[in-house]
Amino acid sequence: MITTTNLVRRYGDFTAVDDVTFSARPGRVTGFLGPNGAGKSTTMRVLTGLTPATSGTAHVLDRPFAELTNPGRHVGVLLDASAQHSGRTGREVLTVSALTMGLDTRRVDRMLDVVGLSAKEARRRVGNYSLGMRQRLGIANALLGEPQVLVLDEPANGLDPAGIRWMRDLLGGFADEGGTVLLSSHLLNEIERIADDIVVIGHGRIVAQGTTEDLLRPSGTLVRSADDAALAWALGEEGLEHAAADGGGVRVQAEPVQVGAVAASRGIALVELRPADNRGLEEMFLTLTADTAREESAA
Repeated sequence: MITTTNLVRRYGDFTAVDDVTFSARPGRVTGFLGPNGAGKSTTMRVLTGLTPATSGTAHVLDRPFAELTNPGRHVGVLLDASAQHSGRTGREVLTVSALTMGLDTRRVDRMLDVVGLSAKEARRRVGNYSLGMRQRLGIANALLGEPQVLVLDEPANGLDPAGIRWMRDLLGGFADEGGTVLLSSHLLNEIERIADDIVVIGHGRIVAQGTTEDLLRPSGTLVRSADDAALAWALGEEGLEHAAADGGGVRVQAEPVQVGAVAASRGIALVELRPADNRGLEEMFLTLTADTAREESAA
């Protein structure tokens, strides 16, 4: 279980995280989304004890990360796959972590097998690894202590399509066994496929959160008529929020029966009337973070 409550982190006059409250529950994968600079990484650093909060709380398993005894046995963390000792071999990196946590070093071989790093690759120095191999090694390190919680920041960077599918299956299996996963990624299609819950952050504040199903549920009505301009005018007269739909027609924030009644009262013949399609995670994300995206484009 992960919980943040009214979490704030300031750097001088700049507020990187502003009153952030959300939870990631056991048995579920929670996607943590936001544009660059939105506050995702800062939130994760506070959550894992690397950056102190200005105010508010961030708890893992009902306590601050710093209060966990032998935290690697409870929480697996991967925030930067490049931040691994480049002069050590992959096996050495995992062996040092195992010894630090008091684990049987035979678990190193098990984790190398789980993440698909061969014996030959494990003998190579990390400085010679590709980004995808570093991601696999970082995930092996996160899983080494058999944690109950995983906190992963952009773990799919550098992975090929087969690697991304492998990671999706791995994290889904971890959650199915009762684990808690907090996952940040720019690969929105993958988040849509794997996440049970989604938290969206922009300008350091939560702009949306809920189950993936609820957030992406179709909203409103799609209607097409013999005269869409007249229909749009009639909908506006009734105070119904609407906009032109891609490919023609009008998308209306109202139930189909209400839209149909407006058209009938004005004698407008309809050629299509149905609930609007699922807008998809990408459309939802871009809509919710449009202000942040515009600022980044202008910078």
